[in-house]
Formats: sequence, C-alpha cells, structure tokens
Amino acid sequence: MELIINLLIGAIAAFHLYILWFEMFAWETRGKKVFKSFPKELFAPTKSMAANQGLYNGFLAAGLIWTFFISNTIWKHNIAIFFLSCIAVAGIFGALTADKKIFFVQALPSIVTLLLILFSQF
Repeated sequence: MELIINLLIGAIAAFHLYILWFEMFAWETRGKKVFKSFPKELFAPTKSMAANQGLYNGFLAAGLIWTFFISNTIWKHNIAIFFLSCIAVAGIFGALTADKKIFFVQALPSIVTLLLILFSQF
C-alpha cells in the first residue's frame, strides 16, 4: 500500500511541477496552444498572474516531495494529508469556477491518494 501511495504522491508532485513550468515559463508559448478559447492578446498581460499561480503549484509539489524525506510514517502521512487536501480543495474550487475537468486531473487523484493514506492507517 505504501508503494502505491508513494507512486501517486510522486505523480501528483510531478504534475504540479509541470504546471509550475507551464505557468511560469511557457505561458505565452505553450499556453496559446492549450487554452485555445483564451484570447491570444491576453497572454502577455496575464503572464505575471500565471507565473504567480505556477509558483503556488511549485510550493504544493515541494510539500509533496518533502514527504519522501520524512522517515516517520505518521509525520510523513500528516504532511502528505495537508498538501493533498490543499490540492483537492483547489481542484474542487477550480472545477466549480473555471473548468469541470480540473476536478478529474487535480482533485480526484489527490482525493484517491488521501483515501489510501487514511485507509492505510487503520
């Protein structure tokens, strides 16, 4: 069970590192290809806003990566629960306010991992 939890945490962290890269460094290039309905002339003016969002995603990834360096399982799980909960809440909010698929790519993997962690403690 711990191996599956670690693999999921690693995948979620990698996804958030990708979002960091995308929003901080590729917003005006790759962003135009991903967000086709977003007006092209708004990418430059929103670059700093996207970079700020990317930085937050980097902090979430860093928190999850931190769990790989914690030897105490209870402490490791508590830190993972905190960061996964933050990601789940952000994903649910994003699904409600921006795009429903955010739930499936951001919130759902975090919720599944949270449930696995909670079940592994019993």
